[in-house]
Amino acid sequence: MSLPVSTLVQTECEPVDVSLRDKFAFLRTGSPWSGEPPPECIETHASYVFLTRNRVWKLKKPVRLLHIDQRTLAARAHLCREEVRLNRELAGSVYRGVMPLVQQPDGGLALGGEGRVVDWLVEMVRLPATSMLDLRLKAGPVPRLSEIVSLSDLLVSFYRKQHRTADMGHRFYHRLMRDSRTNAAHLREMRHHMGNALREEVLDFALPALESCRGEIIARACQGLLSEGHGDLRPEHVCLTDPPVVFDRVEFDHDVRLADPFFEFNELGIECASAGAAWIRAVMLFRLSQTIPPPSRTLLTTYGVVTCLTRARLAINHLRDVEVRTPAKWPARARLYQGVAAELIESLGAD
Repeated sequence: MSLPVSTLVQTECEPVDVSLRDKFAFLRTGSPWSGEPPPECIETHASYVFLTRNRVWKLKKPVRLLHIDQRTLAARAHLCREEVRLNRELAGSVYRGVMPLVQQPDGGLALGGEGRVVDWLVEMVRLPATSMLDLRLKAGPVPRLSEIVSLSDLLVSFYRKQHRTADMGHRFYHRLMRDSRTNAAHLREMRHHMGNALREEVLDFALPALESCRGEIIARACQGLLSEGHGDLRPEHVCLTDPPVVFDRVEFDHDVRLADPFFEFNELGIECASAGAAWIRAVMLFRLSQTIPPPSRTLLTTYGVVTCLTRARLAINHLRDVEVRTPAKWPARARLYQGVAAELIESLGAD
């Protein structure tokens, strides 16, 4: 059983004699989970995720990335606590709590129990793979209209409960501008990986479009239409159970969670459309518009272009890793997202 979030204690001194390799090796063997086979392991830039039969355990790496600094034990403890707190709003009891990884007096490691805390893990209930939206889009069965309506209603209710202030417009606008500059710079730096696919007119669209929409973004914030959101709304973070579950809300950067709900619905809808289910985007945007006034078509398109180029940038940046496990995958993904951005721009010009 995980410790309640309120009981999380941060170690004052960073342990230097238990390496990340030691922690990974201990967890990878399955030793903490008696009677279980060795867990499946998924590695991301920021974490190791271990999947047992009924649980998911996340160990944050001691790394510093663009928006994340997890180098100290205290930072990782705080982020574990924040991840559980924030995700319980949309995922409820799926996020069970945090569990200490301890070094026992004999030097061995254990998950929970007495000993010196050397790290923290987030404990989650393992959701059924057959209900994950990304897998349903790839392999079926096709999501039902009722499932997408339930998902939309869950998110609309979530947004309506969130804190909002007038200054969110300025912060959201400046984040989109910053992301757009970063997107263009990184994609240009990596153009040699994309062949002839990089289109300058697509890279040049976002900044002037955002500048022209600045007043509308600020006005929407002043009307109370912007709020804290999820921060990374993608099909792989949605489980179409009854009720649906949305998880992996961003915990490491408050400003990344500040958004127009139409930005996040559009973000998820574009991902679904890229997988051949454009109807999901239409249903979700319509459902949201019944509660929150929609932005102009120009602003919604601009939101989509920023989303696509951010996804393209994140994809192609995988080739900067020391070890690239699937080198052919990432340029193809970047080209796909840039193509979707181009289609959005062209559709706006056709109106």
